[in-house]
Amino acid sequence: MVSKELIVNSSTGLHARPATLLVKKASSFKSDIFMEFNGKSANIKSLIGVLSLAVTKGGKITLSASGDDEVLALEEVSKLIESLQ
Repeated sequence: MVSKELIVNSSTGLHARPATLLVKKASSFKSDIFMEFNGKSANIKSLIGVLSLAVTKGGKITLSASGDDEVLALEEVSKLIESLQ
């Protein structure tokens, strides 16, 4: 298992559009990928799960991945989150 902490810089946090992009990216990997925010955790292959976390701009999240492609999955999902404006 690998994990990484990030700050969400998207002006609207992880609302519907960026959450949808995130779910699509995460779903392309075999690994299980989770996001933790404010003590809650969700599978980021689930749109409802991501939206239920209600991540806001400046929110500190922790991503974790475990599985065959965990390192690549974490790297690619992190890049996507960091690129959101």
